[in-house]
Amino acid sequence: MKNLSTNKFIAAGFLVAAILAGGASYYASANPDGLEKVAEDVGFLDSAKDSAVADSPLADYGVAGIDNARVSGGLAGILGIIATGAVGGALFMFIRKKPIDKN
Repeated sequence: MKNLSTNKFIAAGFLVAAILAGGASYYASANPDGLEKVAEDVGFLDSAKDSAVADSPLADYGVAGIDNARVSGGLAGILGIIATGAVGGALFMFIRKKPIDKN
């Protein structure tokens, strides 16, 4: 990656992340994760409470209103990348060093 500008590098990173989040999530398992599986096996899954944000548009690794679980999960991943990039970019812009005025 010789002479690759910073903007091209960041854009390539976002593209790879979007492909992984949107594409690889298509192959994610529909089976419960480890903690949920143990809770089910031990018998305390029924005592779980919903999160305070369980009714949000991006709850449960999906986008509300999209019936296809794989498309919903992929879109949620892409939206997560955009949100993370926006927050991270804003933080970096805020905390970066300002150039020293030599006047």
